Amino acid sequence: MSKTFSIGGIHPHDHKISINAAIEDFPIMDMAYISVSQHLGAPAEPVVAKGDKVKTGQLVAKSTGFISANIHSSVSGTVTSIEMLPDIFGHLVKHIVIKVEGDEWEESIDRTAQIVREIKLSPKEIIERIAQHGVVGLGGAAFPTHIKLTPPPNKKAEYLLVNGSECEPYLTSDYRIMLEEPEQILIGVKIMMKALGVEASFFGIEENKPEAIKIMSRLASASYPEIKIVSLKKRYPQGGEKQLIDAILKRRVPSMGLPIDTGVVVQNVGTALAVYEAVQKNKPLFEGIVTVTGECMSEQRNFRLRVGTNLERVMFAIGGFPKDAVKLISGGPMMGKAVSRMDAASVKSTSAFLLLTQEETKRGEEGSCIRCAKCVDACPMGLEPYLLNRLSRAGRLEELEENMVHDCIECGCCMYSCPANIPLVDTIRFSKAQVIKIIRSRPKK
Repeated sequence: MSKTFSIGGIHPHDHKISINAAIEDFPIMDMAYISVSQHLGAPAEPVVAKGDKVKTGQLVAKSTGFISANIHSSVSGTVTSIEMLPDIFGHLVKHIVIKVEGDEWEESIDRTAQIVREIKLSPKEIIERIAQHGVVGLGGAAFPTHIKLTPPPNKKAEYLLVNGSECEPYLTSDYRIMLEEPEQILIGVKIMMKALGVEASFFGIEENKPEAIKIMSRLASASYPEIKIVSLKKRYPQGGEKQLIDAILKRRVPSMGLPIDTGVVVQNVGTALAVYEAVQKNKPLFEGIVTVTGECMSEQRNFRLRVGTNLERVMFAIGGFPKDAVKLISGGPMMGKAVSRMDAASVKSTSAFLLLTQEETKRGEEGSCIRCAKCVDACPMGLEPYLLNRLSRAGRLEELEENMVHDCIECGCCMYSCPANIPLVDTIRFSKAQVIKIIRSRPKK
């Protein structure tokens, strides 16, 4: 029987129209635009200069703080500049610009197809290798993986949970890697288990992906019995860390808490594959699987895309921006963000580009709250979005904190379910940031 979380959630149409599109290697670009801010935390500091020759997989920017990550070149060629350029959301960020000349990889990277099963490194060496190769979480937040695999001294991990639910509509990149590279993923899970010192792992996959459940279950039971494949109900946001822990272990993360507070570390299936490649193949994270999809597209695609690829090149590869499309989303329709610059480039955490038509993006006219409580029923965090919205609009920050606005995960369930078309997430997100800033500014007890 499939499991699920206990509070709220919605059931949007999954629109997995790119589910049968096998992964293709995207053609190497002429220029690469590599951001030094591709992760949560402090930007990396460039270690190359204009005129330097670099190879694919070479370190080009080094982490600068506790929460930061190394950046590696996704191409070989010559560094033409280091300058401030807009990212896909229009923010100015330092980029290393590289003119591509061939595709010469670092000699230390194992490019063979052979699967490396034996895990030779110690837990400490595993974490050092992951940090060295710039692996970050590929479930959305891009949190440096080596930090997540190093719990505080007063916290003990009991289980590793792997998120293979891919609950966002349209996205299929995680599904495709589960079909095409299942054993590499499971070895990556084993590596993370060794780093954490845990004996058991649970791997959650939504039931609308029966082929992935079948393949992963068969392989895990035959060769990796300590990894249990768990079928999850198709329910959004099933892949949220707190919802996944609730669904599989029936444990609740405390307010303002982290999964490790319940003895759990959660990692995405794509992160598991990146960990395998970093530890077993000595390959830095400089490319990822990206779904390019939309009802207005004649053909759906899943690309293996190198970091720093210009979005205009991606659109060119699919035959140009569809004439019916009016908006491009980075990510899924629920938690993704609108792309504001087509001349910007992909980053490590890029998972999808979703093309939407005018009809699909049209918001209904906002009405008055009718106090139907549908947003309350839908909230997977047990909050009262209608109340948070009213308090947000009135700027009543103290009452917002009392009503736990900081626990909002910005999943969009409330807005999806609202019959009055109130932009609940938009107002709550703004006030949530203000409240969290106030909380963090207080002296620690």
